[in-house]
Amino acid sequence: MNKSNTISRIGTPLTHSATKVMLLGSGELGKEVIISLQRLGIEVIAVDRYANAPGHQVAHRAYVIDMTDGVALAALINQEKPDLVVPEIEAIATATLLEMENAGNVRVIPTARAAWLTMDREGIRRLAAEELGVATSPYRFADSLKELKAGCADIGYPCVVKPVMSSSGKGQSKLNSADDIEAAWDCAAAGGRVNAGRVIVEGFIDFDYEITLLTVRAIGADGATHTHFCEPIGHLQVNGDYVESWQPQAMHPGALQKAHDIAKKVTDNLGGLGLFGVELFVKHDMVWFSEVSPRPHDTGMVTITSQEQSEFELHAKAILGLPVNVAMKTPAASAVIYGRHDGAVIAFEGVADALRVAGTDVRLFGKPESYTHRRMGVALAAAADVETARNNARTAAATIKPVVHSR
Repeated sequence: MNKSNTISRIGTPLTHSATKVMLLGSGELGKEVIISLQRLGIEVIAVDRYANAPGHQVAHRAYVIDMTDGVALAALINQEKPDLVVPEIEAIATATLLEMENAGNVRVIPTARAAWLTMDREGIRRLAAEELGVATSPYRFADSLKELKAGCADIGYPCVVKPVMSSSGKGQSKLNSADDIEAAWDCAAAGGRVNAGRVIVEGFIDFDYEITLLTVRAIGADGATHTHFCEPIGHLQVNGDYVESWQPQAMHPGALQKAHDIAKKVTDNLGGLGLFGVELFVKHDMVWFSEVSPRPHDTGMVTITSQEQSEFELHAKAILGLPVNVAMKTPAASAVIYGRHDGAVIAFEGVADALRVAGTDVRLFGKPESYTHRRMGVALAAAADVETARNNARTAAATIKPVVHSR
């Protein structure tokens, strides 16, 4: 197992020389990372909490375990002995990863500390606001309905309540008055992945727009770690869940510089190599830090079309110590394709018609089960300008019809 900061050589998959990467979480983002790694000759082990996850379908080997079970997680890592362990979701026994990394038994991407801090909103918010002095919305944490009521009273209305740990906006509510508190508490409890009894209350920022700033820490020709920034990605969210994204998002030059400064300050502290999805609120030339994911971001799926190297290729290359290229090649947009059906095996109609929309492409994730609001795919569109790309991506996504499959 290679314990140095970079992979000195890449072996041949399924042989004794193989360079092995284990993904913890193998959803649609993990699937694209796996494909990028395999193009570089990496042997990939995909792990998830349910069978036939998207990444399972393209990996060399697949496992189903409860990744919050530290004993099970350690046993699997010790069995496979990967060169790199790459967390792709938040719900992981990060204390186990910290122990194993400190003992020299594994190298976690970007670091086990980064995975631990960012797995819940409390760790990363306290780091950004209280240690690094980065501008954020005002916030409180609550462990009970009573504490939530007190936190909302301190912050004022409107405010936003989120579980300390969830994915894709699950469990998030905007509160306009105290009448909304109990419903928000129940929503957060249902949407939280692990600690369903703790939430964050955030003051509502009257921003003009929000962005994802994909930030890449990679090894340069001089052997040092350098920070690279992709063009900012704008996105539209509904109930905290991304439904559209586009690149580039036009920004005031001063705001863009502040965004770069914040992203570098946070990711420098987290350390390691790889791509980070830094979420920021922007109002004219003011910028506030929201969250960071130490891995590819769902809004960044637009980069499959917009950039010379997608966020997935950037992540794969950076973690292996290879050169990266963050150049954008065309304005582009993405639009989510939802399942529209609960608990069903679905098929998709209208794919050919969607691909006839100018400049479009489609990714269907291959998830084994559908929910009404589960992301089952994404439509991508390139165009001469962002608005045309957004319109075409929305049109293509709406053209694809998930239907219940019957034999």
